[in-house]
Amino acid sequence: MTLAVLFLIILALTFDFLNGFHDSANSIATVVSTRVLSPRIAIIWAAFFNFIAFLFFGLHVANTIGKGIIDISIIDKSVIFGTLIGACGWNIITWYFALPTSSSHALIGGMMGAALVKAGPQSLVWSGILKTVAFIFISPVAGLILGLVFGTIVYWLFRKSAPLKVDHIFRKGQLVSAALYSMGHGGNDAQKTMGIIASLLFSAGLLGAKFHVPFWTVIACHAAIALGTMFGGWRIVKTMGQRVAKLRPLDGFCAESGAAVMLFVSSAFGIPVSTTHTITGAIMGVGSLKRMSAVRWGVAGNIIWAWILTIPCAAVISALAYFLVTR
Repeated sequence: MTLAVLFLIILALTFDFLNGFHDSANSIATVVSTRVLSPRIAIIWAAFFNFIAFLFFGLHVANTIGKGIIDISIIDKSVIFGTLIGACGWNIITWYFALPTSSSHALIGGMMGAALVKAGPQSLVWSGILKTVAFIFISPVAGLILGLVFGTIVYWLFRKSAPLKVDHIFRKGQLVSAALYSMGHGGNDAQKTMGIIASLLFSAGLLGAKFHVPFWTVIACHAAIALGTMFGGWRIVKTMGQRVAKLRPLDGFCAESGAAVMLFVSSAFGIPVSTTHTITGAIMGVGSLKRMSAVRWGVAGNIIWAWILTIPCAAVISALAYFLVTR
């Protein structure tokens, strides 16, 4: 393994760390804002379930990222470098402005930007890209619907219960829903970096004739995303936990449960969805059950604009990085 390959693996794990750091708000915002767990305990809780997710999920998403976004034959060290600089750069920019954007789509945008500069549009695998882009719209809508469904069922089941009893039940229930959501987050998001590292190793001739994801890559990526979660993206927690909609333990349980179902299903089908989009949609769905005005639609609108801009902006940063490193 050359120093250049080792450097890019470290850069990929840095992106994975930033992914956990950036997206930790998604995992802990609801459970912290409802005061079920303290921030410190919530982060440890989320990080643990981020890490053990590899025990429960296959590697379908890693394979999609590794060979389903751009033509694997054009991947080299410069393409991987541009990809990771584009994704990391956009993550840092959106973290600074406290916008809960998608690390997944930043990574995909990074891949597309570098590939376009190197080999043009024919290097893009449109079937994988279109499936991913479709889920920019499908995942928040599905999250919203699942949040509404869970909320409607739970509200109806406990409609005659005393508020204090409901609060007591769902303070415990949120521990389960937060764990499931964090597991879904680790199972989907860590695999994206696995795909990048595996494609790098394959292009360098270190995997043999057949593309696969080595087990050490699986462990390293889950460890990096869990470590990033432990450091926590505190600037985004307030946006997710209170600015989109005020949440109670019951609401947090419904939002996390709905988002977890979506992440489990998408990971099973190898679709690299945005955990950010999914949980935001679920929070809006649960918030709208009380009344439509309970959701701060202006804040939601700003978040949606950031979602739309993620792939093209990450692609531009990646294209510039690739251009500079190859000149």
